[in-house]
Amino acid sequence: MQFDLHRALANLDLRADWIGLRQVTETTTTRYVRDRIPQANGRSHTQGVMVEVLAEGQFGYAATNRLDQDSVNRAAEAAYQQAISAAQWSVHPFTLAERPQAVGQYHSPVQARQMLSAADLNDLLIQVCDTLKVGDAIVKTAAMAQVIETEQRLVSSNGSDIEQSFFLIGTDYEATAQDGSTVQKRTDNGMLARCYQTGMEVFATQAVLDRARRIGEQALELLAAEECPTINTTLVLAPDQMMLQIHESIGHPLELDRILGDERNYAGSSFVKLSDFGQLVYGSPLMNVTFDPTVRGEFASYAFDDAGMAAQREYLIREGILLRGLGSLESQSRAQVAGVANFRSSSWNRAPIDRMANLNLEPGESSFNEIISEIEFGVYMESNRSWSIDDYRNKFQFGCEYARLIENGQLTRTLKNPNYRGITNPFWRGLIKVGDHSTVEMYGTPYCGKGEPNQAIRVGHASPVCAFAGIDVFGGAG
Repeated sequence: MQFDLHRALANLDLRADWIGLRQVTETTTTRYVRDRIPQANGRSHTQGVMVEVLAEGQFGYAATNRLDQDSVNRAAEAAYQQAISAAQWSVHPFTLAERPQAVGQYHSPVQARQMLSAADLNDLLIQVCDTLKVGDAIVKTAAMAQVIETEQRLVSSNGSDIEQSFFLIGTDYEATAQDGSTVQKRTDNGMLARCYQTGMEVFATQAVLDRARRIGEQALELLAAEECPTINTTLVLAPDQMMLQIHESIGHPLELDRILGDERNYAGSSFVKLSDFGQLVYGSPLMNVTFDPTVRGEFASYAFDDAGMAAQREYLIREGILLRGLGSLESQSRAQVAGVANFRSSSWNRAPIDRMANLNLEPGESSFNEIISEIEFGVYMESNRSWSIDDYRNKFQFGCEYARLIENGQLTRTLKNPNYRGITNPFWRGLIKVGDHSTVEMYGTPYCGKGEPNQAIRVGHASPVCAFAGIDVFGGAG
């Protein structure tokens, strides 16, 4: 039976300026097959209510997984006492402006919601493993599918009533090939990159198996490939690697709570300063980055954040100039910097914090063939394999699964173990080509970690193919 949040709110007796109740119910179904043998067939369910209270200019939080009035009352009292205690050490006073009144709904766009049976989905994943094994040198195959159904409702003492439901699917297919001491792994655009708000139509058998065959064939191809050279050159990144590049060198450094110092102890800080907004040349004039939770089917789409702020498309960076941060109403009030609707929590038992959502690089005007044809020598890379970036999100080193040499305007030899390194602003200022709409692809990640206690949240990224000049590329070759 649905818990009556309005009644629970009406029955609270607190001397608070504002009270919010946020209920979250989530069911996760996971199927995993390795080498044709099912390894995991699980379903988990979680539900609870987070109570938020504004008193004496401070917010307090407490949660309960017991959906009855007494439990909500106890959580509300605990949240109230937390806010009162925090007021003694206040560094910034908050008001109702940080919790706007909002009423609305959101539902993930889904064509086929009816869940596949465990038998049918396992059968498909076994077929994926069979298809991945394109030769005897494929020594391991794996296929995973995860379906997440989330219902969320927020009601508040100033009249907010927001209902949002999410239907999320993530898949991961991989093949590992071995020849003696040489081992290469190829995945479906990177680990867990194919995460979307979509329905069971994503499991269309022929399309899935076609991708699996290509993954297996490229794993074998990498065994015989040359080592990536060590050279300063033009680098072309596919959208599946641009996802990681955007996430680490744009998303995290623009989170206002990091810039304010809130995350320094755990997730790190940022090289960006509050004075940089409106001034910093973050990248070349071809660089246009938007925060956009309104994109249909992208992994982190929604209508309202967890403060009740309406989500809309906003430019963070336009023609290379940094304009606004990834900061909620609370962070905007503290920093006096423009932000976005990104106050998000990972579950009912976590307080919202500044998070990425859908962070996208806008397309340019060049086709893939036009980008490649204008490069005399360079390297093209796909699919993230490894990442390392400092606590300020400034210096980084990323590795990819698959690469091709670019010679005289053409993709030529396959390269293995490709890597590149850079520093965020010089790297983005080296952006010389941005692909058009035909090159744009959309991906997601389910495990962006941040916060104490930790919160793993879902993020989406869309990007065209991009070319960068003067990048240090390296691999196993001298």
